[in-house]
Amino acid sequence: MDGDFRTEFVREPGALKQHPALVLNADYRPLSYYPLSLWSWQEAIKAAFLDRVDIVAEYDEYVRSPTTRIRMPSVVVLKDYVTPQKRVAFTRFNLFLRDEFRCQYCGAKGDLTFDHVVPRASGGITSWENVVAACSPCNLKKGSKSLRRAGMSLFRPPRQPSAEELRNTGRKFPPNHLHASWMDFLYWDAELEA
Repeated sequence: MDGDFRTEFVREPGALKQHPALVLNADYRPLSYYPLSLWSWQEAIKAAFLDRVDIVAEYDEYVRSPTTRIRMPSVVVLKDYVTPQKRVAFTRFNLFLRDEFRCQYCGAKGDLTFDHVVPRASGGITSWENVVAACSPCNLKKGSKSLRRAGMSLFRPPRQPSAEELRNTGRKFPPNHLHASWMDFLYWDAELEA
């Protein structure tokens, strides 16, 4: 499971040859960590020409037209601040991120699915407060039984996360491959350890 949740550009080192641009909000924070806010170099150049972004870092490679030669943007900052979403969408990815990509019954990583704590057959609903990440063996073991009947327990009770909680959890799972020019902008808002 370790590579499944990576964005398109950061799955493989060779993908960086596509020259994506890290997109920062007007406060110099990434629009999102997961997936990492990236634009293609074409989108970044178009936004720069439309005066919607400032280019703060560039690749060594150039884009050429018959009359112009431009360095490809590596990091761009939006000129207008975009208010981060307050509501967190209930998606499989966000559920796994909330649960830190671990089974909430045994702690295993990988082969994850999701499980209804109160089974649907017993009236349980599909919601943040009733669904957890579970590995296939634990999901099969629990089946449509209650936790007590299955003799299982949760590491932590399920609840709806805030957008800030998911962002902070996402920082624990950095993508495998990041361009050096992005590093100063990805973690500057993280609290320093003493």
